[in-house]
Amino acid sequence: MKKHILFIISLLVLSSCLKLDNNLFNTQKLDAYQLDNYRGEQDFILDESYKIPENKIMLFSLKSQTADENKASTIYVVYIGDTARIKTDTVILYCHGNKWHMDFYWQRAKLLANVGGKNHYGVLMFDYRGYGMSEGQSTEASLYQDVDVAMQWLKAQGLDDKRLIVYGFSLGAFPSVELCAKPRNMRPYKMILEAPYANSTAMTADASGIALPASYVTKLEIDNAAKIKSATQDLLWLHGADDHYCKLETQGQVVYDNHSGNKEKAIIPGADHENVPLLFGFEAYTTRLDAFIKKP
Repeated sequence: MKKHILFIISLLVLSSCLKLDNNLFNTQKLDAYQLDNYRGEQDFILDESYKIPENKIMLFSLKSQTADENKASTIYVVYIGDTARIKTDTVILYCHGNKWHMDFYWQRAKLLANVGGKNHYGVLMFDYRGYGMSEGQSTEASLYQDVDVAMQWLKAQGLDDKRLIVYGFSLGAFPSVELCAKPRNMRPYKMILEAPYANSTAMTADASGIALPASYVTKLEIDNAAKIKSATQDLLWLHGADDHYCKLETQGQVVYDNHSGNKEKAIIPGADHENVPLLFGFEAYTTRLDAFIKKP
């Protein structure tokens, strides 16, 4: 009888974990972007002092196509800053998390645009395939390609590698680490990771509470913990001490420990997965990022 109960429990666990592949890409479609006029759920809302002038916001689209695809997908992008100054600006490329679309992350992008002062750095954010108004469906390969396409655009505007900062939040850490460890069109100068996953094995264990090989429950082969060993960029790691979704000890800490280059960290007491900037304090958050970016 006991064996039968354990078997049933195992099936239930596997059934829930098999949803990992689909749930990782938690997409939501949009007919149009609202940005400051978005009234849906948001992790936090900034006051008027963080507002971006309309002439500093450019919404546009790019074409993204992996080597094994017959057709390109349109992905949507927003640039915050003066596009005429990209040749001389430092730019933060923001790779958002697995949830929804750019409207949901707009407040975070505005916060980054205020690092070091009002519109001090340029900020480029985009929606992965299937998110917001972007076409197609996301895969591991398309994540990397979508980020690389954004980098290609920045390079075409005259941005130098030494002025590109890549910022990966949660899901966004996967393409951030991949393209720092294995640069394609640009080699980012520095890397900021907020609440990064370690790999699919740790994700499976955290979700199920059971130490199972990841291959039992997912086709994903994502592995920040291994790939970051090849990344030589300076690293700033941010993580909530009480992150229940992406646990500090089993996920972010492993990624941080495996990075062999210059690195800094900020563990935010009381913060969960979604509220690190809020509980860090917006001024403290922007000051810390600015100091990291400017550090020789």
